[in-house]
Amino acid sequence: MKFHETPLKGAFLVEQEPRSDARGFFARAYCKDELAEIGADYEFVQANMSGNVSAGTLRGLHYQDETAPEAKFLRCIRGAVYDVIVDMRPDSPTRYQWYGVELSAENRNAILIPPLFAHAYVALTDGAEVFYQTSHAYAPGTEKGVRWDDPGIGIEWPCLVTDISDKDKAWPDLEI
Repeated sequence: MKFHETPLKGAFLVEQEPRSDARGFFARAYCKDELAEIGADYEFVQANMSGNVSAGTLRGLHYQDETAPEAKFLRCIRGAVYDVIVDMRPDSPTRYQWYGVELSAENRNAILIPPLFAHAYVALTDGAEVFYQTSHAYAPGTEKGVRWDDPGIGIEWPCLVTDISDKDKAWPDLEI
């Protein structure tokens, strides 16, 4: 795997290194030892999948607070999504800054998201699916969120958001 650090310290775009022959390809999708080499020695304890009927479906921005901090390792396994992370770490020099990247079944890239980063994605294709591992089980009382269109963050979504849950619409704007 190749790790490309994003402008937000500790977050990485993860590129597979496929080995191909006449049968197709083989690539490592996850390696605990390789993650530890870049300082991301998370123990992933839960795996989740999320499917979306229509392009324009947005999920997020969510994170768990410091009482149940959750790292994520996420990839798109069908279709394409635009994935966004926002640094919510209180003492970080990049607090409230965001990074976005297209993840797709075709490019096979993944994103490694450190704890205390808000996360969201918008489906770019009908039927987009993501698979992700988390370093902490879902803990309802620790969930936090930020509005997907918070003007203080200024995320530039690449498509029209057409479907979003009432819960995600109701997250507050940050007081920056």
